[in-house]
Amino acid sequence: MSIAKIVVYPSSVLQATANEIENIDARVVRLAGEMAETMYAASGVGLAAPQVGVSERLIIVDVRHPKGEKELITLINPEIVELDGRIVSEEGCLSLPGIYEDVARAEQVLVRGYDLNERQREIEAEGLLAVALQHEIDHLEGVLFIDRISRLKRGIIQRRMRKLIREGLEVEEGDTRLL
Repeated sequence: MSIAKIVVYPSSVLQATANEIENIDARVVRLAGEMAETMYAASGVGLAAPQVGVSERLIIVDVRHPKGEKELITLINPEIVELDGRIVSEEGCLSLPGIYEDVARAEQVLVRGYDLNERQREIEAEGLLAVALQHEIDHLEGVLFIDRISRLKRGIIQRRMRKLIREGLEVEEGDTRLL
């Protein structure tokens, strides 16, 4: 496996709806493995395929890893079935390096998707795992956590990202617009 380059905002792949995966084949298994290595190397707790430049509905999450344990969840074509409660917590994103903001999310979720063995999985989650699942599934819809904060805060972040890009942060060629 290898470590993929993480796509940085404002790349268009991060702002597009990802495509359904129709066949869970060796390519998808390799992609999931590469995403896991990339996430662990970057000390993240989740990663969506669009964040490595692949517009497909695949996410990985491991909220235990920063504590030294590993419990990797891989979901293909995930969907949120139920939401309950409300929690506000600080979020960051590997595609928005150094940016953190408080975001309101459901405190509990029920998520359905498929694992790499083509088995349907349902995951009931609360707290950090619920937040991470919602965050990564948002990526599949072209939604970033900054889309869930105030317009004023989003504008400040966009200016900060412009400055980082000017200072040499790499983005996809020709994709330097900030919406």
